[in-house]
Amino acid sequence: MRYTTLGTTGLTVSRICLGCMTFGTPNWRPWVLSEADSRPFFQRAIEQGVNFFDTADMYSLGVSEEVTGRALREFGRLDELVIATKVNYPMSDGPNMRGLSRKHIVQGCEASLRRLGIDTIDLYQIHRFDPHTPIDETLGALEHLVQSGKVRYIGASSGWAWQFARALSASERRGWARFVSMQNHYNLLYREEEREMLPLCAAEGIGVMPWSPLARGLLAGSRASVSDRSASTRAATDTYGHTLYDDTVSWSVVDAVRRVAEARDIPMAQVALAWLLSKPTVTAPIVGASKLAQLDDAIAAVNVDLTADEIAQLEAPYRAQPVRGHD
Repeated sequence: MRYTTLGTTGLTVSRICLGCMTFGTPNWRPWVLSEADSRPFFQRAIEQGVNFFDTADMYSLGVSEEVTGRALREFGRLDELVIATKVNYPMSDGPNMRGLSRKHIVQGCEASLRRLGIDTIDLYQIHRFDPHTPIDETLGALEHLVQSGKVRYIGASSGWAWQFARALSASERRGWARFVSMQNHYNLLYREEEREMLPLCAAEGIGVMPWSPLARGLLAGSRASVSDRSASTRAATDTYGHTLYDDTVSWSVVDAVRRVAEARDIPMAQVALAWLLSKPTVTAPIVGASKLAQLDDAIAAVNVDLTADEIAQLEAPYRAQPVRGHD
């Protein structure tokens, strides 16, 4: 495993972050693994040097945090791990059980701490921006959590660059804790973040943690076409994923990944992840896995160094896409 710091902080993290949305209860989504089936993934990740784990309160409506917390306490040493979670999306039908108000953020954090079984969250992230709450209220609540010792660092997930820049400015103006990371939608099939968000993150020293790094399996070669839903239960039932990739996607990008992978005799997933890891702004792609081989490919990708010619081949077929992933 290789390691780096999260942006310009002193926090050291593995170049791969294990995304924990897949772990929890299939009662929430049919493709989610049960706790018993999830445990080997945490054990394998820790044995291979992964120290960075990302979940969210809304994944399996809290069960993912419970499963993640129990597994990390059993297989790892908490002092050596970096645990990230998120807040915003509805946890119930109650009017104050969603969003980024001070009430929901503070209550959400305390609930996440209980479910994870820890005293402090290493990286607490807003799970998208909340248009109904003033950003100063959101940042003030996060500052309170940092000063209370319940949170060490704060981050954000997807949105417009102007929203992120405004939040960074507000924190600086008030002397509050500042976002240190951006978890955004970024992969070879969706590169719109290169226009504004990634340059902003580079200029401000923000660590970037891309979600959907394999474009819901398209870049791993698991699907014959964008409309192919037969590859897995998730491909068939992940309605949010269906909104991210449609016929505007350039299938020639997938073909380019396949050619580079065949020339190197390695899986396509390793090539697609290695491309992300070659980007200076990228700290660690957030990799989800439902098979141990998928996790092994992600870990192996850390040691794949693409040539400038291979990167050019992978990037050449890209065509502009509609903005997706902010909601």
